[in-house]
Amino acid sequence: MLATPYDEMHASDGDVREHEHYKTFASWLARTPGERVAHKRAEADTLFHRVGITFTVYGEDAGTERLIPFDIVPRIIPANEWKHLAAGLKQRVRALNAFTNDIYHSQEILNAGRIPAEQVLCNGQYRPEMQGIDVPGSIYAHIAGIDVVRAGEGEFYVLEDNLRVPSGVSYMLEDRRMMMRLFPELFALHSVAPVEHYPDLLLENLRSVAPSGVNDPTVVLLTPGAYNSAYFEHAFLAQQMGIELVEGQDLFVDDEFVYMRTTRGPQRVDVIYRRIDDDFLDPLVFRPDSMLGIPGLLAAYRAGRVTIANAIGTGVADDKSIYPYVPEMVRFYLGEEPLLSNVPTFVLRRKEDLDYTLAHLRELVVKEVHGAGGYGMLIGPAASKAELEAFRQRILRAPEKYIAQPTLALSACPTFVDAGIAPRHIDLRPFVLSGREVTLVPGGLTRVALREGSLVVNSSQGGGTKDTWVLER
Repeated sequence: MLATPYDEMHASDGDVREHEHYKTFASWLARTPGERVAHKRAEADTLFHRVGITFTVYGEDAGTERLIPFDIVPRIIPANEWKHLAAGLKQRVRALNAFTNDIYHSQEILNAGRIPAEQVLCNGQYRPEMQGIDVPGSIYAHIAGIDVVRAGEGEFYVLEDNLRVPSGVSYMLEDRRMMMRLFPELFALHSVAPVEHYPDLLLENLRSVAPSGVNDPTVVLLTPGAYNSAYFEHAFLAQQMGIELVEGQDLFVDDEFVYMRTTRGPQRVDVIYRRIDDDFLDPLVFRPDSMLGIPGLLAAYRAGRVTIANAIGTGVADDKSIYPYVPEMVRFYLGEEPLLSNVPTFVLRRKEDLDYTLAHLRELVVKEVHGAGGYGMLIGPAASKAELEAFRQRILRAPEKYIAQPTLALSACPTFVDAGIAPRHIDLRPFVLSGREVTLVPGGLTRVALREGSLVVNSSQGGGTKDTWVLER
């Protein structure tokens, strides 16, 4: 990977790249007074506060509700690049669904020795309770958020697969609404593919995986409640889809059917879009102290009388220790070569990978295999000597809990910061839906590291978001 980040808008000489996709925007930006841009940025902050688009940061005394910073410079992707990226994402999600179905049934990939069996069967996210359960359409990851980065000369790499309860799509939708409200003239100048139909696509997708024989399924969104960090998104998506937002106490199981309590009496529920981790879904099977789930849910699921999206046990397929094997899944299940590359990854349970990582710790990014949100990771080049030594001891105590990767020079995109327009590192999370077909809207959530030089884009670590424009031509 190159140390110099790929600039999505500018070539190395500082000129706008020859590709047409940024030229029109760059021309508009050059003739727009800085005061107007600053005014629109402030207007965006006011509107986001008014709508209540916040997320929760746990463990901080200075208030838990934060506004996710929104950047008004869009990230633009030309049609030909998106076509390749979308094909690669669909291929990857098909393979991940095939893998999850396999490991809970015949385990062919394990028997063939293509993935070490202990890596899967001893994984903390593997759920033996799911063994032998047939789920509708053999689909486990109905909603997948695949984190993609650009490095080197602009090649796309998959950084991470999020298959448990992937979040962030509400910000993709609200960022687009905000840009259309603030800068309608820009949409007249660009042929930007729409994303606002995502809730309709999601609902159609969820209805398509209802239990067999259900023609008019009732779909609900199950939330842990208002104190969850992504509660805004839960409420937003339920409202946009026109379905009920429920908590565990609103549902009950009777004779292996799931019902919702309503003012008109019990109503059968056929599909649960859950935003609760596996451990809390059914206190009779998983954590007995859970107050968030529904007693008896797994029995109803096992009987085929309710669909849970994403399926219980899907987390094993997005565990960071399984990530290095996804290209092999594509070859094994689909008989194809992967269209998108992984980032080279060292699995520290392997002695040779561990030895290399410890010898090159300052050059690498080290991540906990179950970590999320930018926590539990070391960015070697940015770490102090004391931080490197402390992390070295953590690795030595439990090397199987970590992977390591080269420090990628993530691509940069112009971003409005206090000093004006300056490049900042970005990633992209497209949302891939699996139902009767594998689909995705053209775009995704672009996250941006707002601090100069930072590679951490997570909102919990001070990152912001951008509208992502996929051009239709």
